[in-house]
Amino acid sequence: MAEQLNFDLPVRAALGREDFFVSPANAMALGLVESWPNWSGGKLVISGPSGSGKSHLVQVWAHMSGAQVVAAADLTEANVPHLAKHPVAVEDVHRIAGVPDAQTALFHLHNLTLAEGNTLLLTGIGAPPQWGLDLPDLLSRMQGATVAVMEDPDDMLLMAVMAKQFGDRQLMPNPDTLSYLVKHMERSFADVARVVQELDSLSLSEKRPITKVLAKRVLEP
Repeated sequence: MAEQLNFDLPVRAALGREDFFVSPANAMALGLVESWPNWSGGKLVISGPSGSGKSHLVQVWAHMSGAQVVAAADLTEANVPHLAKHPVAVEDVHRIAGVPDAQTALFHLHNLTLAEGNTLLLTGIGAPPQWGLDLPDLLSRMQGATVAVMEDPDDMLLMAVMAKQFGDRQLMPNPDTLSYLVKHMERSFADVARVVQELDSLSLSEKRPITKVLAKRVLEP
């Protein structure tokens, strides 16, 4: 078998629709995204844990719709008029809990985007009532949105996400190693990211391919 060579290359995430692996855990969310522009009230929320593919779905939708994409923490009232002229996605709304200026900017962006006849996509960890928003008018508008939930991952999705993250790093462990990792790691997207990063670093530092031997070392308590 040819030896896997590892190079310290930049990570380039593949974020096209063809790169999005569909499983029962995310099929409903994908279906709602792809139902654009027929969203109830002109807006949609994608809710899911860190690493679950929310940003990937945002990029899929941005490609479909020509949307602008902005992090909630970067919102200011000054950029609202420009953003509202197009469909717009606001990522990680939970990160502006306790940030009055960003919440006010999102409130105005919500109203102006819909008034312009455009659509709004928002993402966050948990449902909108769990985002910690304390601007009452904004919270009421978030609670009125349809929520597309990214469910806890099944084995197929965990393996697909792990394979994709290795692929983004131009690495290709064999299927037996991937199966071993999925069977023995914590069942979360966050742990997938941790395991992939640690295996990449270990493989690079020791100039060894990613095998079960390295996988066991990363997974050992």
